[in-house]
Amino acid sequence: MTRPLPQFPHFQPVALKHASRLINHGPTVLVTSAHGGHRNIMAAAWSMPVEFSPPRIAIVIDKSTFTRELIAASGVFGVCIPGAAAADLTYAVGTSSGREQDKFLRFGLQAITGAVTGAPLLADGCVAWLECRLIPEQHTEDAYDTCFAEVVAAAADERVFANGHWDFHEGNAGLHTLHHVGAGNFAVSSSLLKAKPLP
Repeated sequence: MTRPLPQFPHFQPVALKHASRLINHGPTVLVTSAHGGHRNIMAAAWSMPVEFSPPRIAIVIDKSTFTRELIAASGVFGVCIPGAAAADLTYAVGTSSGREQDKFLRFGLQAITGAVTGAPLLADGCVAWLECRLIPEQHTEDAYDTCFAEVVAAAADERVFANGHWDFHEGNAGLHTLHHVGAGNFAVSSSLLKAKPLP
């Protein structure tokens, strides 16, 4: 399991048995990839866990994107989960192409290297990340732009995700996750509502 990074003291490793909880509520994510001296970051609105042990996810990444090209070549990628304070950044990297420019440089993003996969990861503005290894599934990739991957490492900001659970409250509003509802509009996760057993 990876250890927290000195420059991101609030990030702590997430046990793989809890990794699916990072995305099971449907947040918008940032997909990071790199190969052959090139790297990219893009936004994706459709991702979900599909298996708990080992943790596996599905994510929709259009076959025409530079990200798909880099993932196909490297076999790995990162899934970074932005907080509400990063809404503008999320929209910006989701509406520009990495073929013409390095979006990390354009938007002044500090990338760190994933300890397990070597994929670039973004902590600034993000509240969690997953390191993923592509599980080749040619039919679903070609027909539905859906990629499957195994999560091999994960970490999260302990101020909003700890002990395997999200904790959204008024005091950490800037760390609440984003949910794209179209045309650059986002809903934000709010305080948690605890269900009570029915009689």
